[in-house]
Amino acid sequence: MNIKVMIVDDSSTMRRIISSVVKQIGIDEDYIGLAVDGMDALGQLKSTKYDLVLTDWNMPKMNGLQLVKNLRTLPRYANTPILMITTEGGKSEVVTALKSGVNNYIVKPFSAETLKAKLEPLIKDMKK
Repeated sequence: MNIKVMIVDDSSTMRRIISSVVKQIGIDEDYIGLAVDGMDALGQLKSTKYDLVLTDWNMPKMNGLQLVKNLRTLPRYANTPILMITTEGGKSEVVTALKSGVNNYIVKPFSAETLKAKLEPLIKDMKK
């Protein structure tokens, strides 16, 4: 699948886990971008167009919520699917993330099957 996916997480372990699941659903490794925080991601996302963004919430420099708000102001990312992956599982946090422009939300820890279940509808919508 030639869908470009950006994975943003300050934990190298989480980036590796998420990347592995993304590959399992058919995304080629060459189409996966990795960023350590929101600032790193924003720089990469401005220089290269990605089709899907998976971001953690709690990160240094720029958190995932700030990243989402920044991306939604850019025309090329106004409708790009964004999945928030975080430990922030409270109802108010979920509502805040969704109001900020996140398309879906997954709470850590999660299983590979749960992540696949959240990703597959987003990818299916892109193919339409």
